[in-house]
Amino acid sequence: MDIAAKLAELGLELPQPAAPVAAYVPVVEVGGLLHISGQLPFRDGAVVTGRLGADMDEASGYDAARRCALMLVAQIGKAVGGDWSRVEKIVKLGVFISSAPDFTAQPKVANGASELMESLFGDVGRHARSAVGVAVLPLGAAVEVDAIVAVRRV
Repeated sequence: MDIAAKLAELGLELPQPAAPVAAYVPVVEVGGLLHISGQLPFRDGAVVTGRLGADMDEASGYDAARRCALMLVAQIGKAVGGDWSRVEKIVKLGVFISSAPDFTAQPKVANGASELMESLFGDVGRHARSAVGVAVLPLGAAVEVDAIVAVRRV
């Protein structure tokens, strides 16, 4: 699995994995599963903020979800020590979207994360998913995505 080549092909760079902003760890590995804490969208070193359906449109939300997924990939890479062959399956994504009360396109926004996982990991990247609208997210983020990833044990 050549994630670096696929990222380059998509014109993307893997960011440095984000440090926690509170009392938790970014990744816990147990029983062959990585449980990855919610990741926020970053653009030029700053969190992408906004509320879908109020001050942010669907396309911007899709991009924010994609940026969250890119940060998830950075966390996965760190957890597996760069050995992408350990990644067996992206099991589930939980996508939380800061939404105005009448915004109902959360699944389309969440596709930003889902489609990036499939583009990078192929069939291994196809996953179960939740897409949930919420009133507010940490630091005013537009989107937050967490993940469960099956990995080969070492």
